[in-house]
Amino acid sequence: MLTGLGSLGASPWAFGTVAVYALLWIILDPQSLNWHGVATLATWCMTLFIQRAEHRDTQAIHAKLDELLRAEGKARSELATLDKKEPEEIEAHRDHQQARGKRGGKRPDSKGTKQTKTDVAKTDVVKTAGHA
Repeated sequence: MLTGLGSLGASPWAFGTVAVYALLWIILDPQSLNWHGVATLATWCMTLFIQRAEHRDTQAIHAKLDELLRAEGKARSELATLDKKEPEEIEAHRDHQQARGKRGGKRPDSKGTKQTKTDVAKTDVVKTAGHA
């Protein structure tokens, strides 16, 4: 739910909503639009600008990581869709992977060979970059 609200807050519609709100405030009660009101509107706009920039950066990182996961034949397909889950589910997945890594340091991949600690570290880098 919060992820959806974050995406909605990063959309151009959010800026339109603030603009309509400001316009209605000016039309309906112009006397109360003092410096506090202007500061409030400016804060909302800055928050939306920051939200939009962060959302764009996150989407770009996800697109790049998805491409890397598709290019890597040994990558598990569940990692490519991890960004569609709720933050709590992602944290649970990361905790599970970290616990699994501490137990053995190696895991069999899809071809039955062993994955080295370097391969596990590369996977952790990809997961951490997607989490940021």
